[in-house]
Amino acid sequence: MPPPEKLIGIIGKTNVGKTTLFAALTLAPAKIANHPFTTIEPNVGVGYVKKRCVHIELGLEKCQPRTGFCIKGYRFIPVKIMDVAGLIPGAHKGKGLGNKFMDDLRKADVLIHVVDASGSTDSDGNPVPPGTYDPVEEAKLIQREVDEWFASVITSLWDRFTRRVLSSKNPLDLLVQSLSGLSVNRYHVVEAIRRSGLEDKKFISWSKDDVRTFAINLRRVSKPIIIAANKIDLEPAEENVARLKEEFGEEWVVPVSAIAEYVLKKALEKGLIEYIPGEKSFTIVDSSKLSKQQLRGLKYIEERVLEKWGSTGVQELVNRAVFNVLKLITVYPVEDHHKYTDHYGNILPDAYLVPNGTTARELAYMIHTDLGKTFLYAINAKTGEKLGEDYKLKDNDVIKIVAAGAHH
Repeated sequence: MPPPEKLIGIIGKTNVGKTTLFAALTLAPAKIANHPFTTIEPNVGVGYVKKRCVHIELGLEKCQPRTGFCIKGYRFIPVKIMDVAGLIPGAHKGKGLGNKFMDDLRKADVLIHVVDASGSTDSDGNPVPPGTYDPVEEAKLIQREVDEWFASVITSLWDRFTRRVLSSKNPLDLLVQSLSGLSVNRYHVVEAIRRSGLEDKKFISWSKDDVRTFAINLRRVSKPIIIAANKIDLEPAEENVARLKEEFGEEWVVPVSAIAEYVLKKALEKGLIEYIPGEKSFTIVDSSKLSKQQLRGLKYIEERVLEKWGSTGVQELVNRAVFNVLKLITVYPVEDHHKYTDHYGNILPDAYLVPNGTTARELAYMIHTDLGKTFLYAINAKTGEKLGEDYKLKDNDVIKIVAAGAHH
């Protein structure tokens, strides 16, 4: 059983490059046989976070990933990405594809909001000359839309919930259970109550405003939004990116060119260039195979995106969502801790993305229920030391689980 799947939702109005970003994120830079996920719906694809592979640190020549892949010492680990139906102001009232949109949104753990940083699409998503529309307003509008939806869902639950509270021994558990359809957990609920300053107030005496404040904080805790400031190759983008960072905070805004990343990955797929996603340059393999137009396009990407911004930003975006916002760490479970292999002799086949604070026993359960139930101890493959069930895993740990029922 792999670690709990995390889902990144991509939101934004039409024509801002949402579909291009989804395509750029899910177009794999390597041929991949199998996907690690149980459900892949029409609007869900597989993207990859990128980090230095532990095989480099261990001085190994290679690793053999069972899912994802490893290029030049970089491990690309799969995550689920969902393209959420296009959003227009008023969606929370069911306008446009509002209800479909909100239903998709429910399942996400973190949201990437694609904003046209060049200001070349108006509030309804119609093309206008660059610089005409304000991306800061656009970002605020959409975030308000998501907050309003959250508030309306929770307000409508509230009366039913408070009626049941009176007969409940554990009102907090009841609230967590009532909200489970929004993919929120106990931590999210407790943190949102704290942020709303409502710890000392009984649920039954919360006012309408209290409920609303709680709902908005719950959205921020359970569905944080990162802004993808797209179309950075167009003129007014630079100034707008700075304004977005000022408004929402440096760490919540990533400048991107979705189209540049898509073009580079397509060229890579055809063997025309060498490129590692997230890097600040690429190499043309054989320029005689490229048309004048293709060469011009690549030169444009080089000058207007890579040299100016340092990368297309697309890899940074998914890495930031997973490592900085969701605070996931990478752990490599192995069966032979001397050779770092699985049962079949594959080197470091699995890279698990797990929440920071995951224990050795919790990892055992993720690998196989029997391993969790009959867990004896774990071994840190790097140091050889024995670890107890409460050992908190660290990023890049290579771990062997020793269990009484270890026949997986």
